[in-house]
Amino acid sequence: MIEIKKILVPYDFTENAAKVIPHVISLAQKYDATVYFMHVVEDITRWGFGSYVPHLPLDSFKKEALEGARQAMEQFCSEALRSCTSVQKILSVGDPDAEILKTIEQEGIDLVVMATHGRKGLEHTIFGSVAENVLRRSTAPVLTINPYTLKK
Repeated sequence: MIEIKKILVPYDFTENAAKVIPHVISLAQKYDATVYFMHVVEDITRWGFGSYVPHLPLDSFKKEALEGARQAMEQFCSEALRSCTSVQKILSVGDPDAEILKTIEQEGIDLVVMATHGRKGLEHTIFGSVAENVLRRSTAPVLTINPYTLKK
């Protein structure tokens, strides 16, 4: 029998991502699993602004972004995930794909549940798809949910 004791939920605080939460709660309750609620603050320094862009106070930006994400995570978990018996919060900075994949390995995740955003064309080419990259490279099963197909 498959044991699901650790469920990772990469979350970007969008409306689409929120739509998968009822599925996460249902799975966590059914399997008595711990929910690893994760948010990655993207490290904008990796985009290499170059010398033609005025200097940005990146350290203060990163600090404010982390604090805002921490507050949003606390509020969201206390409201939306209150019915889960065990929730671990993970907040990191970096490339979302890499951070999610690293967490899967480090925490021994049994299942990843994430929303797709349905980007197409140029938008998909420019921004890529975190869900697609995680799905292709994850050592744990990944359940992707298309939020546009869920009933309201």
